[in-house]
Amino acid sequence: MRFLDAEFVQGFIRMANDGWEQGWHERNGGNISYRVKDEEVESVKEELEPKEWRPIGTTVPALGGEYFLVTGSGKYLRNVIIKPEDSICMIELDQAGENYRIVWGLVNGGKPTSELPSHLMNHEVKKIATNGAYRVIYHAHTVNVIALTFVLPLKDEVFTRELWEMATECPVVFPAGIGVVPWMVPGGRDIAVATSELMKQYDVAIWAHHGTFAAGEDFDITFGLMHTVEKSAEILVKMLSMRPDKLQTITPQNFRDLAKDFHVTLPEKFLYEK
Repeated sequence: MRFLDAEFVQGFIRMANDGWEQGWHERNGGNISYRVKDEEVESVKEELEPKEWRPIGTTVPALGGEYFLVTGSGKYLRNVIIKPEDSICMIELDQAGENYRIVWGLVNGGKPTSELPSHLMNHEVKKIATNGAYRVIYHAHTVNVIALTFVLPLKDEVFTRELWEMATECPVVFPAGIGVVPWMVPGGRDIAVATSELMKQYDVAIWAHHGTFAAGEDFDITFGLMHTVEKSAEILVKMLSMRPDKLQTITPQNFRDLAKDFHVTLPEKFLYEK
């Protein structure tokens, strides 16, 4: 099969373009990675041309031998749909999970996203926690979420509760809550470790003053999660712009009733009395 015709590649391209159209990917902002299934690798193997091995910058032994489709460092997500062969690449990890090599893409040179350590450490956590079900990690510069990191306390409980209150679907879409990473220099191992620790509990992690990370089983679920969080943040920004307090909102007991009817578990730490 021609690489660009593969369904998983087309899904990746669509996700990149959807994020661009939402306004989340100015210039070279944001990145996406997808852990490729064995049968998908097999379907495009004739087009793979392995390059030299390079260090990842961290170690992810549980991902040894896996393949990932990722956006390129410095590449613009708006160009993924028109120049995918220049904007994205597929990489293979060695068996130790210490090095990677490009096997397709980035035809004009370059390397995978500078936040590859964060992506791979999150993939490792989610692969272990979900018995391999989760395959997508998505980082976007979600405008309203970023704005809120300047005015809300950088605490998991606060962000989760405030965003849950903005839209009834939120506790159903992300019942485990949201984690928050205080500002850290992006691209390195420290922020990768901090994010992957949060991903042991949550499917969403906010980077203060920077953006959002989301994890999911496929492109639709992961994009939908990011979209829901950002829309809830937009409602909160609008509400705070009208007045600093709420005349009415969803109460802790309302959330408990919702959880019962929708068969989700909502941690009590988020249902505190204000």
